[in-house]
Amino acid sequence: MSDAYVALEGGSVVEARCRAPGTSHGELVFTTAYTGYEESLTDPSYEEQVLTFSYPLIGNYGVRTERFEDDRVHPRAVVARELTDDVAEWLADEGVPAVDHLDTRDLVGQIREGGAMKCGISAGPDASPEQAKEALADCPGMSEHTDIGAQVSVADATTYEGGDGPDVALIDCGAKGSIVDSLLARGATVHVLPYDVSPEKVAAFDPDVLFISNGPGDPANFEAARALVEEFAGEVPLAGICLGQQIIARALGGTTEKMAFGHRGVNQPVRDLRTDRVVMTTQNHGYTVAEPGPELDVTQVNVNDDTAEGLESDDLNVITRQYHPEANPGPHDSLDFFDDVLAMAGDGCRTPAAAAD
Repeated sequence: MSDAYVALEGGSVVEARCRAPGTSHGELVFTTAYTGYEESLTDPSYEEQVLTFSYPLIGNYGVRTERFEDDRVHPRAVVARELTDDVAEWLADEGVPAVDHLDTRDLVGQIREGGAMKCGISAGPDASPEQAKEALADCPGMSEHTDIGAQVSVADATTYEGGDGPDVALIDCGAKGSIVDSLLARGATVHVLPYDVSPEKVAAFDPDVLFISNGPGDPANFEAARALVEEFAGEVPLAGICLGQQIIARALGGTTEKMAFGHRGVNQPVRDLRTDRVVMTTQNHGYTVAEPGPELDVTQVNVNDDTAEGLESDDLNVITRQYHPEANPGPHDSLDFFDDVLAMAGDGCRTPAAAAD
């Protein structure tokens, strides 16, 4: 007899095994990553989502806090073909429901066919299909999370001292820790600021670069960050990753749209339109830039579907990426993005090798 149930938008209920008890709901998405489960589970961009791993075994190299991107698990629940005890115990300690022993190949196929969907999960000794359906009925759409930034952002400004490189104001819309680490490794000083910080408070830091981070949800719900871009565009160099690219594009006259099932995994191929070089990238997003607007040029595209992966403007000093150049555990094909970002601030930037000297 099953002790876990996943109710899917559309009416079906899938039986599973409980690995961490609880009742939850969220947008059901999948990742193709076969490593980096610790990084995925602590990525703030998964807030309000239920994460399905397409790789059949999750947890085969344990759980180590030094690999975390944030200090907590962000998906509302976790689905896998098989979870090891290490990961199951971690999720139980975090209060995040987790289930396994179901056909994730079929589940991923349904998501690819019908798009990311709402789901409800009931797991534990008292679990029932009815509880899962009730959780599903209470599940809002991602665009309805109008203040999702408050769930993932720092409450107060925090400064991380680097070397003698530029000062970066990082607007925390759900920033991964690896972004801060990548900037610090190049000698930058990073001011991590709340997602709804005012232009006046940003100006008080006198940043050399304004950096809009990754994060969860619909970019249309991050109006404060959009206002910052409008305020500082052309005055301070601008950079963005993932959600940050979408916010910058919207602020500069572009549009965004929700994708059918998004890009999530560590094997997304991206082509640079100027060099024809293809790099493999880590991605986690459900929205994309539909039109970049008059101020930005598309410089990189996804090989699989031609969506915009890189935007730039020489006139406004803007550079953005839809993927995650800072990806851990990898690939690291695109780490030079951070060199390009800091180069916009002038000669104060040092590469990691130079900093080590």
